[in-house]
Amino acid sequence: MGEIDTTADAAQAAAKAARETAESAKAFIAGGFGGAAAVLVGHPFDLTKTRLQTAAPGTYTGAIDVVKKTLARDGASGLYRGMLPPLLGVTPIFAVSFWGYDTAKKLIIGLTPNRESKTLSVPELAVAGFLSAIPATLVTAPVERAKVLLQVQGQGGSEAKYKGVVDVIRHLYKEGGVRSIFRGSAATIARDGPGSAAYFAAYEVTKKALTPAGSDPSQLNLSAIIIAGGTAGVAMWSLAIPPDVLKSRIQSAPTGTYNGLLDCARKTIAADGAGALWKGFGPAMARAFPANAATFLGVELSRQLLDKMF
Repeated sequence: MGEIDTTADAAQAAAKAARETAESAKAFIAGGFGGAAAVLVGHPFDLTKTRLQTAAPGTYTGAIDVVKKTLARDGASGLYRGMLPPLLGVTPIFAVSFWGYDTAKKLIIGLTPNRESKTLSVPELAVAGFLSAIPATLVTAPVERAKVLLQVQGQGGSEAKYKGVVDVIRHLYKEGGVRSIFRGSAATIARDGPGSAAYFAAYEVTKKALTPAGSDPSQLNLSAIIIAGGTAGVAMWSLAIPPDVLKSRIQSAPTGTYNGLLDCARKTIAADGAGALWKGFGPAMARAFPANAATFLGVELSRQLLDKMF
């Protein structure tokens, strides 16, 4: 009997491991679908934000002026300049982020085995969100570096330096190796750690609030998913703008301009005032709701499809 019990236990453990691996894979794939949806909806807003954050004082009078000058110079396609890096990169970024979030939730539950409920508290959801940003930065930092350089070239009448994302990466590696490609990683963590904590916690809280008593949150209708996703985006960018400004400046400036995140903050405030840390707030918030509503819509719909397939 002992041998039979041992064999049964081993089979159960193997089945559990297979289920957990499948769930992690689904979280990864669904996150990728969500990221692609976010880029397609939100890139023009992101380009406007980045140009406002990095342009010399007086270049633009505001977000509308950025759009007008971009259209006049490059046409409608100019609003999608620099989209290829995030489109190629955001899929793995969001895939890793949602996988990291799913893994962090399991880790938190595993560290408290005697807990009465498997439902995480809001602080625990925030911690899981923060942890999800750490592995995602390995993809986010170089993608954002290439995206920012492509987005800002040509503004203020300057000559376009890069032909595309491959050309950007080649120039960066030639300029300073891998370190140059990953410039702005600390600023990325400073932005995405707190931002992701607010992002996932806000989504879960809003989703729960929109779920009728006794119903399963996973069965929410599309309008509820859109509201919860949009709310998550607004929550994230309410915290993320100052470090995002610093990240954009560090990643777009010539080598040696800033000696780290704090030096960038000091020089930015000294040159342009504390208000400069909130440049791009308007387009970021305008983008936050639709882009992240699209993100979670893509995640939830693809996850439902994957659950039916596997």
